[in-house]
Amino acid sequence: MRVDILSKEYPPAIYGGAGVHVAELVRALRARGDMDVQVRCFGTARDETGTTAYPDLPELAGGNAAMQTLGVDVSMAGDCIGADLVHSHTWYANMAGHLASLLGGMPHVVTAHSLEPMRPWKAEQLGGGYRVSSWAERTAYESAAAVVAVSAGMREDILKSYPSLDPARVHVVHNGIDSQLWSADRSAEATETVRRHGVDPDKRSVVFVGRITRQKGLPYLLRACAQLPPDVQIVLCAGAPDTPEILAEVEGLVNELRSGREGVIWIPDMLPRNEVVALLTHGTVFACPSIYEPLGIVNLEAMACELAVVATATGGIPEVVVDGDTGWLVPIDQVQDGTGTPVDPDRFVSDLAAALTDAVSDVDRAHAFGRAGRRRAVDSFSWASIGDRTLEVYRAVLGS
Repeated sequence: MRVDILSKEYPPAIYGGAGVHVAELVRALRARGDMDVQVRCFGTARDETGTTAYPDLPELAGGNAAMQTLGVDVSMAGDCIGADLVHSHTWYANMAGHLASLLGGMPHVVTAHSLEPMRPWKAEQLGGGYRVSSWAERTAYESAAAVVAVSAGMREDILKSYPSLDPARVHVVHNGIDSQLWSADRSAEATETVRRHGVDPDKRSVVFVGRITRQKGLPYLLRACAQLPPDVQIVLCAGAPDTPEILAEVEGLVNELRSGREGVIWIPDMLPRNEVVALLTHGTVFACPSIYEPLGIVNLEAMACELAVVATATGGIPEVVVDGDTGWLVPIDQVQDGTGTPVDPDRFVSDLAAALTDAVSDVDRAHAFGRAGRRRAVDSFSWASIGDRTLEVYRAVLGS
C-alpha cells in the first residue's frame, strides 16, 4: 500500500501540534515495514528518503497568503498520482489532497487538527484569505472518504461545523506522544539549562508552552497569575505571535505582571525539545488555558515529563487530563459564536487562578499527579497504537 501524507509542516519546520502529529505518524507507519509512506510537505528540500518538499510559487509571491498556499497545493497534487490513498493534514494541505483525489481517483482522508469555523479570529491575519481557507477546508471535508478527529470533542465540532458530513465517515484517533523523547530530565545539564533561562529550579513555578494565539488563552493566564502567591515563578515559553495586536496585548500584560511581582520569565524563542523538557521537568505545574484545543499534544508532553497539568475543560483536553488524578480541569462556559470566548471572562480567570493556587499549594501532591500523568501518557497515547488505528481507517476506506 502506498500512502501519500500531505502537510504544510514537517521536520525541521514544525511550529505546532499538527506538525508533531505528522512527523510521529509517519515514523510509526514507516516502522511497520509493510507500507510505502511518501511525505509531501511545504518549504525547502528535505534530506529524507520518501519526502518531497514544495516551495511557494514565485508567481504568487505578492499575493494573499491563502492564495500562496493553494499554489503549493496545486504543485503537490499531481505528484500523488499512483498512490493508493492520500492523507492531508490541516487546511493548508487539504486542497492538495482533494485535487489529488479528483486527478487520481484515490480516496482522500483528512485529519482534523483544528477547524476554520472554530477560529474566526484568523480573519485578523488573513482578511479575505480566511474566506478562501474556509472554502478549501469545507470542500475537502465534505468530499473526503474519511475524516479523522484527534479527539471525541473534535468529532463533535466537525459534525457541528459541517452537518452534511455522514457521521459514519468521522473517526476518532487521538494524538500521541513519544514517551522516550519526552521524559523527565533531572540531570545536572538540565538543571543548568533551567538556571540559564533565569528560572530557579528550587522554587515553585507555573510553566506555559505555546504559541501566542487567541486559542491558547495566554492573556487569561497572565491575568490569573497576578493572583498567585508572590514566590511562585511564572515561566512562559511563548512565541510565534499570530498578529502584532495579540503580541502587544501579551507584552502589556507581562509588563503589568512584572510590575507587581518577581520571577516572571518570558522566553519568546521556540526552544529545542531538550530545553523544553528541562523546564517542564523542573516545574511544579503546567498551565494550559486554551479556549480552543482539539486535543492538546502540549499537555501530553508535560505529562510525559511528570508534570501535573491545570487545563481548561474544553475540546479534547478532558480526554487527556484526568481531574483529580493527573491534574485540574478548569470549567468554562463559552460563547457559541465559534470564538470560544468565555461568557464570563473574569470568572474564568478567577477559576484558573484558584486551580493554579491549589496546584502549587501542595508540591508533593503535584508531583504525585505528575507521576500519574506519565503513566497515562505511556499507557494510552503511544504512537505505535495510534499508527495502528490510523491504518484501520485506511483499510476501511480501501475496503481491504
